[in-house]
Amino acid sequence: MKLRTLTALILMLILSLAALAQRRADQSFDIIIRGGTLYDGTGRPGVRADLGIRGDRIESVGNLSPAKAATIIDAKGLAVAPGFINMLSWSVDSIIIDGRSQGEIRQGVTTQIFGEGDSMGPLTDEMKKRRLEGQGDLKYPIEWTTLAEYLQHLEKLGVSQNVASFIGATTIREYVIGLEDKRATPEQLEQMRELVRREMEAGALGIGTSLIYAPAFYASTEELIEMCKVASRYKGKYISHMRSEGNRLLEAVEELIRISREARIPAEIYHLKAAGAHNWSKMDKVIRMVEAARRQGLKITADMYTYPAGSTGLDAAMPPWAQDGGYEALFKRLQDPEMRKRIAHEIITPTDKWENLYLSAGSPERVLLVDFKSEKLKPLTGKTLDDAARMRGKTPEETIMDLVLEDRSRVGAVYFMMDEENIKKQIRLPWVSFGSDAASMAPQAPFIKSSTHPRAYGNFARLLGKYVREEKIITLREAIRRITSLPATNLGLDRRGSLRKGYFADVVVFDPDEIADRATFERPHQYAVGVKHVLVNGVQVLKDGEHTGAKPGRALWGPGKIR
Repeated sequence: MKLRTLTALILMLILSLAALAQRRADQSFDIIIRGGTLYDGTGRPGVRADLGIRGDRIESVGNLSPAKAATIIDAKGLAVAPGFINMLSWSVDSIIIDGRSQGEIRQGVTTQIFGEGDSMGPLTDEMKKRRLEGQGDLKYPIEWTTLAEYLQHLEKLGVSQNVASFIGATTIREYVIGLEDKRATPEQLEQMRELVRREMEAGALGIGTSLIYAPAFYASTEELIEMCKVASRYKGKYISHMRSEGNRLLEAVEELIRISREARIPAEIYHLKAAGAHNWSKMDKVIRMVEAARRQGLKITADMYTYPAGSTGLDAAMPPWAQDGGYEALFKRLQDPEMRKRIAHEIITPTDKWENLYLSAGSPERVLLVDFKSEKLKPLTGKTLDDAARMRGKTPEETIMDLVLEDRSRVGAVYFMMDEENIKKQIRLPWVSFGSDAASMAPQAPFIKSSTHPRAYGNFARLLGKYVREEKIITLREAIRRITSLPATNLGLDRRGSLRKGYFADVVVFDPDEIADRATFERPHQYAVGVKHVLVNGVQVLKDGEHTGAKPGRALWGPGKIR
């Protein structure tokens, strides 16, 4: 009797396994990524498994060897991970010009987050006019008014990556108050709150600030708290290029924590750094401050880029009062002999009252000129500020003012300000994600008309190559968590950032032994290497390292969007 029972059980097991095998054989997918080491984005170790994709979703994870698919991607010997999320992107213009976004797709980036202080909406007619007049190498019509309309505009144009955005507090201020150094009246503050409400209901992620720049510099902490209170009601987040990353770094962190606490909103330090050699030692205190706030229950996080230099304009070497009223007002002041003397004096005078990136760099040799509007000035591209000053027979401060006036722009510049040991220290922090703080470009016209910072082409590949494989600062699985599920969770992105059944099929397949950045400060227009395949919303955008031309990217909306 026992033998008969055992035989029956074995027979039932055989039949069950046969039925399961048949079901698997009958199962079909649009795409199977087969034989790779899957890192699901949670930080767990990689496992050998297949990924089955149907439509825009991940349908199955496991052994899919008998299953069929229209497309089979051989991932043997490769890592398979969720698509990377660029927590701080400035591709707002470049992605209009070239929706393929090659510089970042070739690093595995499938989602770009915009809105550091300035956003592409809401815009008044006057704001549109100023933006059109300020365009340099990249020229395009402005066919939208609100931030949500801009993101929808990208979808219609066709883009290869997903896009989402914060509302720029600077943009809101400019819309309501203008470019002048003024405090908001109660009526203006109510108008600002209403604009925030509209954009949050339309799907914005929260409020973004860039407080070292005019006119953002003119905003009080209280003004920012009031806007953040509105964003908080829609589960938004506050992100900030803080009021100082140098001489008053600690005070700036205190302000961010205060805004988080009083507005009851998660807050993120954008491109965490200690700028200027005399400030490098402050990073340990910053870390202690953030971790203390986190222990108190505040959701404080940060992101960073993986280079010792930042990039912005030469206007970041001039006092904010000089830009009261906007760039046209600045240009007039730079033509006034007495004003020039005053501005020149402040450029070379140490202060805690505003952020002087020229002094943070330490010398004119550590300021690299990368972006001019004027064809006449483009030969200075790639020169240091010291080179340009010597060529012109002027002091560095005179050269700063002359170049801004002649180019009638902020003049793009790279400032070498940060400490490599701090970079490694920040990478080790479990609450730090990553953002390029740059536009995604390609080594072709119109992008090569100017230089750029190498982070535009290499930020994520540099993390996985230099800091994971070569220097072993963190593990591969932890690095993947920090550029996938961590930012997705922080931002509240729906079903993004993990390799799980039902999640959107944003996937990157790369060689962990090969991935690396190739862009340098001398030759920045160079693609990273090592990424083999990229899928966005279930569509293959990168195949065997080459762009397919596909543009399946979508606008992603914040959790407060009214649907």
